[in-house]
Amino acid sequence: MFEQFSRGYYLGRLYVEPRRDGAAAMCRDQHERVNQQLYASGDGVERTDLPLVMKLGSRHFPVHGDERVPADTLAVPDDVLESANVRNPPSLREVFLAKADYAARLLSVTDATSALPDSAV
Repeated sequence: MFEQFSRGYYLGRLYVEPRRDGAAAMCRDQHERVNQQLYASGDGVERTDLPLVMKLGSRHFPVHGDERVPADTLAVPDDVLESANVRNPPSLREVFLAKADYAARLLSVTDATSALPDSAV
């Protein structure tokens, strides 16, 4: 789903669609799998429900798992769609996933439910 892109990001392609009820989300099963494969350290039992940090356009935001979101889909609030210039969703788009250490730094500047401030970009 995601492949190595740079020192700070993985790159993936997901269908991006609007989400009317708050925080960005993706399929719960895929969220847990990505969390385990790319964010876990491999030391003992680890949580797989922590938010992933994704970037669409110039916006970073936390992404949670939700069983209502279809596989291979990223559901985001309207303001993220607008700032990323996504027209006529759902739209297949390149999405960046921050690597674990970078994601931890970004999440430390906000709570895990809101969009990250522009200064974190």
